[in-house]
Amino acid sequence: MLIKVFLLAILATVARSQCLSENDVSGVFNKNSKVNLYMGQQAFTVALLDAINKATPNENVFFSPYSTFHALLLAYFGAKNQTEEGLKTALKLEWAESKFDVMQAYRSEVQNRARRSQNSSVDFTSADKLYFAPKVQVKECIEELFHDEIETLDFEKDPEAARMTINKWVEDITKNNIKDILVPGSLSAQTNVVLANAAYFKGSWASKFDAALTQKEIFYASADNHVFVDMMNKKGYFNHALNEHLGTHVLEIPYEGDGTEMSFIILLPPFTPNGLDDVLSKLTPESLMRALDDGTSREVELKLPKFSFEKKYELVPILEAMKVGDLFQPTSNLAGFSDSHKIQLDDAVHQAKIDVDEEGSTAAAATVLFSFRSSRPLDPLQFHCNHPFLFLIYDHRSRAVLFSGIYRGPEN
Repeated sequence: MLIKVFLLAILATVARSQCLSENDVSGVFNKNSKVNLYMGQQAFTVALLDAINKATPNENVFFSPYSTFHALLLAYFGAKNQTEEGLKTALKLEWAESKFDVMQAYRSEVQNRARRSQNSSVDFTSADKLYFAPKVQVKECIEELFHDEIETLDFEKDPEAARMTINKWVEDITKNNIKDILVPGSLSAQTNVVLANAAYFKGSWASKFDAALTQKEIFYASADNHVFVDMMNKKGYFNHALNEHLGTHVLEIPYEGDGTEMSFIILLPPFTPNGLDDVLSKLTPESLMRALDDGTSREVELKLPKFSFEKKYELVPILEAMKVGDLFQPTSNLAGFSDSHKIQLDDAVHQAKIDVDEEGSTAAAATVLFSFRSSRPLDPLQFHCNHPFLFLIYDHRSRAVLFSGIYRGPEN
């Protein structure tokens, strides 16, 4: 399975103010900061899934809440006053006494991911980038905090060359899976800053599907829309739960080498006219975590479609529906980056791609800122994904949802 995610945020200019906050140099490490940041990501994941699903009804959905969260987090570090408060609410950062707490958690997460990637058979890469125009005098403390992430690009001299540089960075991080995230004309001579996050994931199933068992089977996209798909088949032991609160079956497919650290999670609702919508309407950060933690191992007869699709979202209306504040309005205050220029965030784009097959899954993404039964089923349990379902790529150790989507059937 391959999932690719890229997130890019485009901003136009920057203004003045302090670096992070009055007590951002306290030096006191809050051991709960990282846990709180992950909990905020979970709440953000549920809110973003709801917003994207409402913006694209009856379509397949795929995105990286992790990538989107990180791109917006970069904007948060430079935000001031009402813009800071709007992002703090949207990113569920109310737990933080100051931006220093958030920065601690952010740095700890980046370092932990780098260490884990060295010994992991699962390939998950996430990188942040802040591109500033030469005329923007970036605050010294911002340069120190983001030394590895900051790069200078001359948008005024050649915006197309700058666009190609950013696209190339995204392609490199996502192993050429996300291309041309920024289309010609996306940047101009007035662009002063681009904030970006790109993420890539590739994992092989701990127990692979036998390709010889894959066959054409019916997928019930709706009561009156039936299509044939390449259905993978496997019998084995998987963690399974019957979540009565959400009204859905939950199944975990682990990735090779990492035990239970990273998994592909499926939430399969009953095949009723409003089965999937009912699950989504009940989904909260708390109910999602319970669904992800409650599984027990049992023998399962699994049917899972082999699928691949790519999505691109204009994030501004989606994020504004989530009440992200005035981030994309002329009144926004991103003065934390520089005292020399006024920065305005104009646009935000998210592009994500996923491939699921017998070997595993691959994903990449990028964001740019510019009838249900509760009785025990017969053994083996028949877990047939032959109608719309919700899926996640989940990191158990950090309790982070890296990617999320809804499969409603083939797109052709």
